[in-house]
Amino acid sequence: MTRTIFTWLFRLLAAVIMLQTLYFKFTAQPESVQLFTQLGMEPWGRIGTGVAELLASILILIPRTSLLGALMGLGLMCGAVFFHLTKLGIYFGGNAILFSYAVICLVCCLALVVLYRKQIPHLLKLKL
Repeated sequence: MTRTIFTWLFRLLAAVIMLQTLYFKFTAQPESVQLFTQLGMEPWGRIGTGVAELLASILILIPRTSLLGALMGLGLMCGAVFFHLTKLGIYFGGNAILFSYAVICLVCCLALVVLYRKQIPHLLKLKL
């Protein structure tokens, strides 16, 4: 029972964090455009990241595909943390909210990968 509660907590937290950023990415809000311009990835990086985060969020929320979504989210958040530490700074836009969300989401996705680690061999056998 406790495992189920924590699993859903990690799923919901990771998905909500990724989904709430989509408005800013898909509507080309100035903060999002500035961030991806600074990375040299505007607009394709902003839109591509948004699509990937949407897909990862959906996959995380479906129990059968949570591992795949968590792996995607883990990769996306590793990229976000990397860029904050190397090019953007932790306090992008005057605060550390984006960096904090990326770290929280990364931890949630990592926890999901650990919780679903026994499914990894099955994921590797899939024929796409």
